[in-house]
Amino acid sequence: MKGYIQVYTGNGKGKTTAALGLALRAAGAGLSVFIAQFVKGRHYGELEALKRLSDAITIKQFGQAAFILGKPTEQDIALARAGLDDVKNIIDSGEYDLVILDEANVATSLGLFSVDDLLSLIDLKPDDVELVITGRNADPKVIKRADLVTKMIEVKHYYKKGVKARKGIEE
Repeated sequence: MKGYIQVYTGNGKGKTTAALGLALRAAGAGLSVFIAQFVKGRHYGELEALKRLSDAITIKQFGQAAFILGKPTEQDIALARAGLDDVKNIIDSGEYDLVILDEANVATSLGLFSVDDLLSLIDLKPDDVELVITGRNADPKVIKRADLVTKMIEVKHYYKKGVKARKGIEE
């Protein structure tokens, strides 16, 4: 099967959710999935659900438990770059059919690693691996390289009315 490069970007909700939906579909079809979450180190509901599918889906976080506010710390940068190295090895291993780089676009926009680093990783992708890159602020070079780009656009969000993240829905 030919693998393509997909990008889910934009300021709307649903980029990670779309990628996880694809992971579920792939696992259901017998494909093996690796999800690298950049910038994220907190515990999210999807981690518990994915534990139940650990024979088909592997997920690893490369971020701290706190959000990055302002300039990233040296530890933020080190975690993201270590994650990028891990993903290079994962792609090279041939063990996974679908590799998801969740929030990799955010990682580049924050300077955790460069767009050129991300493009170099894309260049390593074998023809039979599907690669999905999520996150706001996708660089034009990444968009140009992709085969499919979906832009999530926020039209309306209850967060602006003061609704906090709800367990099982936003977290």
